[in-house]
Amino acid sequence: MKHFFSDFSKLIKFRLTFLVVFSASITFLIGQKAQIYRGELDGINWMNWLILVAGGFLVTGAANCFNEIIEKDLDKLMTRTKDRPMPAGRMTTGQGLVLGLIMGMLGTWLLGKLNLETGILSVFSILLYAFAYTPLKRKSPVAVFVGAIPGALPPLLGYLASFGNATHFVPMDYTIAGILFLVQFVWQFPHFWAIAWVLDDDYSKAGFRLLPTTKRDKTSAFITFLSTLILIPVSLLPTFYGFGGYYIGGVSLMASLVFAWLGFKLWVKLDLASARKVMFCSFFYLPLVQLVLLFDFLAK
Repeated sequence: MKHFFSDFSKLIKFRLTFLVVFSASITFLIGQKAQIYRGELDGINWMNWLILVAGGFLVTGAANCFNEIIEKDLDKLMTRTKDRPMPAGRMTTGQGLVLGLIMGMLGTWLLGKLNLETGILSVFSILLYAFAYTPLKRKSPVAVFVGAIPGALPPLLGYLASFGNATHFVPMDYTIAGILFLVQFVWQFPHFWAIAWVLDDDYSKAGFRLLPTTKRDKTSAFITFLSTLILIPVSLLPTFYGFGGYYIGGVSLMASLVFAWLGFKLWVKLDLASARKVMFCSFFYLPLVQLVLLFDFLAK
């Protein structure tokens, strides 16, 4: 059982799946609180939250499973991925496909129970990630842009799920949902490019072309730095539009400036140490900003 759970964790990319579910959960709670403020709910619907967590976990796991089925032979070539269950020979592609289909159908059914829009978004996310982003990784750096779309859907999905089958959206709901999507969308560019810089030698074994210019050069570093600069005004949108207070504004500004400073150092130095700092900063940035936004929103 220990080996099974270890392989299952690698199959669904547990840490990535956890981050996706965490992001959706945060925005679900924000959406619920917005409805409580307006008198539309008496309290948080924790059963719907559990359905979102379970459905989101299964749908994300399915997308990652399909990704690994498609890339099984490429994963064998890279040190980072060669011990995954399918390239290592501990699981067949048929077994992986059955698991992926079961998780995908069950997860979509659960999310569809919340509302139709959430179910449709989950299917769209699987298709875009597994069958558009995955094959594009070997063809063009535009894959990062395509992959950033399903990567930014969790906060949007979580916010939509918070309404259940109700249809009482107000204009601010569309603004909040759009901003939550945009923050995570922009964040993914420095996040992915920093990882691509650090793992470029390993990625090149499989022919992946993820850096902006497909190589570690001054232009790739500058575009990565530029993406951290774009994140600064985007991260301040919750405060600007009034659904986030000064706490989230201050934390977002400080975190974004640190992120941009590390991006600038990568542009100047062009070394792996600087790229790792950008990468690790990206790991902390998003959970920090989302948690502070939630606490700021709850405290209003």
